[in-house]
Amino acid sequence: MNRFLSFTIIGACILFQAMIMNSCANIIPPGGGPRDSLPPRLISALPKDSAINVTQKNITLTFDEFVTLQGIQENLIVSPTLKNIPLIDFKLRNVTIKIKDSLDPNTTYSFNFGESVKDVNEGNTAKGITYVFSTGNKIDYNKYTGRVFLAETGKVDSTLIVVLHKNLEDTAIVKERPRYYTRIKGNGSFEFTNLPQGDFSVFVVPNDFSKKYDDSTKLFAFRSRPLHISSEPESDTLYAYQEFKRKEKTVATVPLKLPGTKDDKRLKYAVDFENGQQDILKSLQISFVKKLAGFDSSKFILYDTNFIKKSNYVVTIDTGRTKITIQYPWKEDSYFRLLIAKDAVSDSGANTLAKADTLRFSTKKESDYGSIRLRFNNLEITKNPVLQFVVNDKIVESTPLTSNVFIRKLYRPGTYDLRILFDANKNGIWDTGEFFVTKRQPEIVQMISKPINIKSNWDNEVTITL
Repeated sequence: MNRFLSFTIIGACILFQAMIMNSCANIIPPGGGPRDSLPPRLISALPKDSAINVTQKNITLTFDEFVTLQGIQENLIVSPTLKNIPLIDFKLRNVTIKIKDSLDPNTTYSFNFGESVKDVNEGNTAKGITYVFSTGNKIDYNKYTGRVFLAETGKVDSTLIVVLHKNLEDTAIVKERPRYYTRIKGNGSFEFTNLPQGDFSVFVVPNDFSKKYDDSTKLFAFRSRPLHISSEPESDTLYAYQEFKRKEKTVATVPLKLPGTKDDKRLKYAVDFENGQQDILKSLQISFVKKLAGFDSSKFILYDTNFIKKSNYVVTIDTGRTKITIQYPWKEDSYFRLLIAKDAVSDSGANTLAKADTLRFSTKKESDYGSIRLRFNNLEITKNPVLQFVVNDKIVESTPLTSNVFIRKLYRPGTYDLRILFDANKNGIWDTGEFFVTKRQPEIVQMISKPINIKSNWDNEVTITL
């Protein structure tokens, strides 16, 4: 055979073998089926779920697939509570529990894993996995349910927990850890299951380490009377409040003075005009950066465009001495001048304005506002309702309601959250609760679920069912 032909054949065989080996080394797995979306399922337990007369303190839970535990310390709720946190571990399809405490006799225990149990591959969460056993000859199935709202706003805070104390003394919530507790869901609801019969004190506290009411700035709620647990389910609505607001610490700042620049000590201010126009529904407000020591209301003079002085306006300064208000019954689409003398105001260093100033402005037109007509169904006038308009969690207006219809010819356009304050003492503001001395519940605010959008030059009519 021709030597060249032999080498060609041999080379082709080597190349063919290399291609086969390379293709074998890069096997592409066949496409899989649909993604696993099913959470792990508890298929057995030792001792079995809902077992009675249990004495052993080592428990094994077996699932239908490999599992992992995430955030077990934050999620696990053991009822009744244990002095020492049990040891929880996982391996393959098993979750093991080692209880370090002595178990109380004739007691139903439950282990609620929250959202901590997940499958290994897809991370699907097994929600609501609860394991129950009893050291006595029966399982307790008594329930207690309800909802928790923030009394001042009507909103929900799902970081809070509801706690039950067997000790009915007021000091229990300060000195002792709760016998039972449960989380509040996103809609404000809560549920206790497997409770024994008997009487309990009911409280709401933050889910911190102590689970106690040891700080009057904490959110807190209480049931006015002890709760009696029996075979008949009980349900409550609780309202959490802060007895005292936590004061925010402020850090004093010193203005930066750049080299080569003069330190301008003259007073400066800002006016709350909207595009150079005054809102006819509120007073004109002038804000100063520095606190004012001197203030002479007679040196703020209001004129119309013909320099005719107005007589029925009032000039005042706030208690913080940084804001000056001009109160006047503004007419729509009118023009004004406000003359401010140079020495109308001064600070503690006797600094005044740089010069006398004149503010020229006009008022808004009625067409810049919308009219509103709100009709409330199921409104209890005997509870002294106060309608609150809220923007960014700040109340911009409160007005008592004397009927189930609220009408306003002119209102500032915008989107408002609405709340109803049931003003027990008729003072127009929300009042907090107090537990230890007076057992006074807070006043209640009900939040309207849907905000109202007021459009300019538009009749805005809304029916609200409470």
